[in-house]
Amino acid sequence: MEKLRSVSSNPHIRSKWTTSGIMLAVLLALMPTAGYGIYAFGPRALAVMLVTVSAAVLTEICFWLFMRYVCGHAGQKNTAWDLSAAVTGLLLALNLPVGVPLWMGALGSVFAILVVKMLFGGLGQNFVNPALAARCFLLISFPAQMTDFTCDAWTGATPLALLKAGEQVNVLDMIVGRVGGTIGETSVIAIAAGACLLLLLGIIDLRVPGSYLVSFVLFVGFFGGRGFDLNYLSAQLAGGGLMLGAFFMATDYVTRPITAKGQYVYGIFLGLMTGIFRVFGSSAEGVSYAILLGNLLVPLIEKYTRPAAFGRGKGGVRHGKQG
Repeated sequence: MEKLRSVSSNPHIRSKWTTSGIMLAVLLALMPTAGYGIYAFGPRALAVMLVTVSAAVLTEICFWLFMRYVCGHAGQKNTAWDLSAAVTGLLLALNLPVGVPLWMGALGSVFAILVVKMLFGGLGQNFVNPALAARCFLLISFPAQMTDFTCDAWTGATPLALLKAGEQVNVLDMIVGRVGGTIGETSVIAIAAGACLLLLLGIIDLRVPGSYLVSFVLFVGFFGGRGFDLNYLSAQLAGGGLMLGAFFMATDYVTRPITAKGQYVYGIFLGLMTGIFRVFGSSAEGVSYAILLGNLLVPLIEKYTRPAAFGRGKGGVRHGKQG
């Protein structure tokens, strides 16, 4: 019995990185975005981050204690210290307006960890991104608070809302971060700095974010009504949660396809859906819903993009194709 091997949860990727190592790298990569959010929106942004991260970690600990000591699952592994819950809590905070009530941020973290993650088996078993699922849950439940971006630092409409109304925006302000929005979506420079770190470390590659952004630009160029106007396309790329979603949430190992071809298909789907939501939808945004829909289609994408088996089975039955 001692020779039996323990098989971990999916995805099964050979890597020198441990789960906690990957999560630590993601947390470090999010520091420029989180730091700029605190700089731009003040101590209230830090308070939102502390509440969502603490609530996420505590929820995972409480679930483990409940399963171990109440339900009697002595072998239940405590995954609260692998930093995955902290990453979920921080990503949720970066997707929230700075003025959101703190209890609402805590509720979102509980929903993300308890409902989306732990009730489906824990890390590796959730079929959608927990942070984005929690954001959409809060958007549906509390639309007024979740779409109110007014604060001491910003009182005007968001750039995407201005674009939707047909007005001009300052792209440089959007790149630097002198605009309104959620805590973590305003500064493209800060997001890009963190994304570069993940790329250099090999935690992510450009298959998903590259195909996502290129397909989005092409869709908006053809159907956005302004052609391939550079200022308009740049504003669409820099606006809202597109950059944060493309590099930090669409690349999630658990909810993206594992095959290379599947990742390209997945990225193209996300780009097209985001374009549809932004161009034809009533809302100016659409990244969260696009990624969640893409998560749901991942099993189907992998089914049609997995490599064909090659070789012969018992009885001389041939599998797969040559060439």
